[in-house]
Amino acid sequence: MRAHLCSLILVLAVTKVLIVYAHQSSGSFNAAAKDAAVDVLTDQSCTVEVSDLYAIKFKATATAEDITGDVKNADHFRYAEETKLAWEEGKLCADITEEQRKLTQADLIIFQFPMYWFTVPAIMKGWIDRVLTLGYAYTPEKRYSQGLFKDKKAMLSFTTGSQESMFSADGINGDMNVTLWPLQNGILHYCGFQVLAPQIFWAPSHVPSEARSTMLTSWRTRLKWHTNQ
Repeated sequence: MRAHLCSLILVLAVTKVLIVYAHQSSGSFNAAAKDAAVDVLTDQSCTVEVSDLYAIKFKATATAEDITGDVKNADHFRYAEETKLAWEEGKLCADITEEQRKLTQADLIIFQFPMYWFTVPAIMKGWIDRVLTLGYAYTPEKRYSQGLFKDKKAMLSFTTGSQESMFSADGINGDMNVTLWPLQNGILHYCGFQVLAPQIFWAPSHVPSEARSTMLTSWRTRLKWHTNQ
């Protein structure tokens, strides 16, 4: 996985950022991490948009309802093919087109979330399933290094429930690099994104408040350094 992860240095200046955020509580550590990113990036003269998935009650299921009007084959509905046609004809539903607008305009996408069952929460997986449609986000000919989003950068920023040692190669949860492979390579790099090293907040709910503050300070420092390159 490390072979395709970009370093922290941004070759191209980041001016527009989309944060796809998934947490139910404004008092959570994830909310604090999201707010820190908004503050730092805004201070660096970036334009920042936040898609607060729970707040907007983002629909997580990929269904025929995502298409306005009739589908091509109602008897054998195939989501990828139908949404590709709908995207080409401007018939995707409003919430998908709004998220695609944000994504199209962004130079950097940050996914902020608590790790659920070794992956993203269902509502964020729904965002991935519904927004990254065939034709818009990928084609059979345009994937990975030749992907449609090859000029964009993406980063996972998330909290865990387990300590870092538990995600080592010899740890009970296994190597975190292996855990993140489907997300970072199978989704983000598949669509062409330059995947930045993840920002991992290890078990913030199990450490003292001083340690959580240190985590946020490190995050702010990374973002300041990151956007000044």
